[in-house]
Amino acid sequence: MRAPPNRSPLARPAPAQRSATSLGRAAGITAALIAGLWVQEGADQLVFQGQLDQFGIEPRAPGTFWHVLTAPFLHAGFGHLIANTVPLAVLTFMSALRGAARFLTALLLIVLIGGGLVWLLGRGGSVHLGASELVFGLLAYLLGVGWWERTPLAVGVAVAAFVLYGGILWGVLPANPAVSWEAHLFGFVGGLVAAAILHRKRPPARPVSGFPR
Repeated sequence: MRAPPNRSPLARPAPAQRSATSLGRAAGITAALIAGLWVQEGADQLVFQGQLDQFGIEPRAPGTFWHVLTAPFLHAGFGHLIANTVPLAVLTFMSALRGAARFLTALLLIVLIGGGLVWLLGRGGSVHLGASELVFGLLAYLLGVGWWERTPLAVGVAVAAFVLYGGILWGVLPANPAVSWEAHLFGFVGGLVAAAILHRKRPPARPVSGFPR
């Protein structure tokens, strides 16, 4: 009788190693996004004298729909960028912990859905720009993940995000005419849709009547 062949188990990273990898990846994504925003705004202010702001969203202006891809990464000066930097960094880090591909997909959905609705329904005769669309979108995304997954970790992250930045939700209401509440509102909608698409649990397929199970 022959002995069974020696099969070595596949090596898997330890939980602590996986956690460290996730933290490092999320930190790298966050640093790259924030650095990119600051480099872009520096170039806009110092080289282009603010001319890049023309690529913000102009609702219903013919030929400008593609500005939905650029508007969230533009700012009306360093003060505007400073106001968005910390909340965007925190919410980006918390979102990116779930994986780079899923985070980038969520970000793209927020940009397309939020920006698209601003272009379609926003106030005319104005230019909407700024990363606050992403801030509201990522906050909604984390809240939505907690709702759809309902695991202790997802709920805990959602609660932490709400405690930290839930107060900004007043920004979805029209108040200051100089602030794009539309970008806040529709960015939030985009985040909820992204969470539903990426994290909603589908019910198991039911066998068709008359066919074997």
